[in-house]
Amino acid sequence: METTLSVRSDLDQADPARRDRSGPTPQHGGFLAATPGFAALDDELRADLERACACRRYRPHEQVFGRDEAASDVYFVVSGRVRIVNYSMSGREVAFDEATPGCYFGETAVLDGEPRSAGAVVVAESVLAAMPGRVFIDAILTHPPLALAVMQRLSGVIRAADQRIMDLSTLSAYHRVEAELLRQAKLHRVDITVARIQPIPLHGEIASRVGTTRESVARVLNDLARRGMVRRTRDALIVHDLERLERMVESVRG
Repeated sequence: METTLSVRSDLDQADPARRDRSGPTPQHGGFLAATPGFAALDDELRADLERACACRRYRPHEQVFGRDEAASDVYFVVSGRVRIVNYSMSGREVAFDEATPGCYFGETAVLDGEPRSAGAVVVAESVLAAMPGRVFIDAILTHPPLALAVMQRLSGVIRAADQRIMDLSTLSAYHRVEAELLRQAKLHRVDITVARIQPIPLHGEIASRVGTTRESVARVLNDLARRGMVRRTRDALIVHDLERLERMVESVRG
């Protein structure tokens, strides 16, 4: 009960513009039930947390926030897809991660009080729910299992960053593309040996993640297609021999 009152108090203190558009619309409600950590909270608390959020629809290529901006909210993906990115001085995009329904992002700057370390750009039309940072922090302080889930998520981010640094330092661009394809395939596994990556990843998106060019990505995918390991359909990229791809990547990682 104390947590529910605290959440409502935080919402009441929010700016008028947020209050006017706060809370999910009926078709957007219930998104926290699909979010790791939050799914384990009781229904009443989840409903209070959702009402504290401001839902908004974003168009493709629209920026949610930029690097070095002050942070006040944590964003939950209700629908769509968002890319976490930075840009070099020359304007080249460097992609770090993607957030899809059931994911949230922007919590790092809310937790440490520092400016955003990266930007967020919408890839496909999306509905995002912005939770005030003080509501997010209050929820994790008063619910240890949720705090543990948030820490486990951040641990996963660190592990992924460690692997990415190793790959950038030790693998050729060709093998980095293979490693990225393997990462995506594991997220879209159909069975032990087959993955169906959908939507089809754009060459530029893969290049942005692994620090290479679109042409290099196309060359790797064409090579794998000639070897019968990948096949492109109208709406998906099929990986036919996931175990073989994993062996190939692990052999160069050492």
